[in-house]
Amino acid sequence: MKQIKKIGRGCLYLMVGYFLWSCNVERNSNKNALQPNIVLIVTDNLGYGDIEPFGSEIIRTPNLNRMAKEGRKFTHFYVTAGVCTPSRASIMTGSYAQRVGMDYNDRDGNVLRPISPYGLHPDEVTVAEVVQQAGYATGIIGKWHLGDQKPFLPTRQGFDYFFGIPYSDDMTQVVGQRIGERLDGKRWPPLPLMLNEEVVEAGIDRNLLTKRYTQKALEYIEAHKDTSFFLYIPQAMPGSTKKPFASEKFRGKSQGGPWGDSVEELDWSTGEIMNKLEELEIAEHTLLIFTSDNGAPMGEDLSGMERGTNRPLYGRGYTTSEGGFRVPTLMWWPGTIPGGTVHGELVTTMDLLPTFAHLAGGKLPDARIIDGYNIWPLLKDTASTQSPYDVFYYYHQEQLQAVRRGPWKLFVPLEEFSQHPHFREGEGHEPLLFNVREDISSRHNVAKANPKVVEELMEWAQKGRRDLGDTNNPGKNQRPPGKIENPVPVSMK
Repeated sequence: MKQIKKIGRGCLYLMVGYFLWSCNVERNSNKNALQPNIVLIVTDNLGYGDIEPFGSEIIRTPNLNRMAKEGRKFTHFYVTAGVCTPSRASIMTGSYAQRVGMDYNDRDGNVLRPISPYGLHPDEVTVAEVVQQAGYATGIIGKWHLGDQKPFLPTRQGFDYFFGIPYSDDMTQVVGQRIGERLDGKRWPPLPLMLNEEVVEAGIDRNLLTKRYTQKALEYIEAHKDTSFFLYIPQAMPGSTKKPFASEKFRGKSQGGPWGDSVEELDWSTGEIMNKLEELEIAEHTLLIFTSDNGAPMGEDLSGMERGTNRPLYGRGYTTSEGGFRVPTLMWWPGTIPGGTVHGELVTTMDLLPTFAHLAGGKLPDARIIDGYNIWPLLKDTASTQSPYDVFYYYHQEQLQAVRRGPWKLFVPLEEFSQHPHFREGEGHEPLLFNVREDISSRHNVAKANPKVVEELMEWAQKGRRDLGDTNNPGKNQRPPGKIENPVPVSMK
């Protein structure tokens, strides 16, 4: 009888143990369903036509092909600036760079340089802080470029972990010496590689950046496979140098020259991340996004591949052209995002923060304007195709140059400008109107045939100026950048 009672108690313990285990499994399953891992890969200056899913016939990108086949391609995905710093500010804050004061400053111009007193204001709430507060581990591996001084570093902006460089890979000590007194060039340090807030290497080998970032990303994913994590991978390549860098395995191998070598290594890197997610059996609980911070600068020969291509879009990176603002974007989430699908409505990098907040169960920042939208319905549903945007603004630094609404993009008349993708000096007094859906290369100005559209978009332009400002005229809803006194070079101790 005693033996039977022991067996009975043993069975009861087993049943209770199994019940608790199954509840835990269910809780974890629900947690993963509600709080997916998020991996965001942002390349540097990659053009719309630089990868096979968007038309490249020269550069080989088999892993991105797979991503497109198994996920969703976005053909009207926009950044908010044609250059690095303001574009990345929008990724972090969900707002136009003009709103958060990261579009231009008198010391640096439109991108932050080493030893700048400016950076993303610590009071801004970043996408990393939003998901961190929802219980996520947060890491950044790659290029930051939102301030190299300690109050502005990723570790002060919601990231638990930072491995990478604080600004662009072309901002080296050699370049600084060539610049001289301007921009404190003589004080620029050797290109620093940082771990959290410390410089661990100075004067790094840029040929190894993609390879090293990839290895660190795989280690990070492995270490956090049992929790919800947000991993931001702002790659340094193809970058801003005339000849991008690549490791020995890829150097000299692409038909696209050094630019192609660099892009093909980025494709390899993305494939390694996809494989790691599958190996760890967390791919079905992970949203993976691949995009660029702005379009390719392109070489003197616009039909060549010297510095990438935005074809068939019009224009170079660093401008308000479609080629500068519309970037190649892929999203992959096996079992959730329908495979082999294409989304052709306007969405932007400003939508990442509200979308990630929704997926993480986080709260949007209070008492401030967020310009982006939660586009989760557009990711998971093949039927939801309408853009959430009434209007989208194209700024060059502080100047509003163009407005898009629906298929229409209007370049507003300007008295003067420092740079423009369509107007030359002495031009710009008449509006330019393009239907960027039907006229993908922006060749046909149809302003005269559509006066009501021009009038409507000019009214939206005025609304944008009042809200976000325009040259020498502050907007009513702008916030300041961060600024400190006496910035110092980021150097090894």
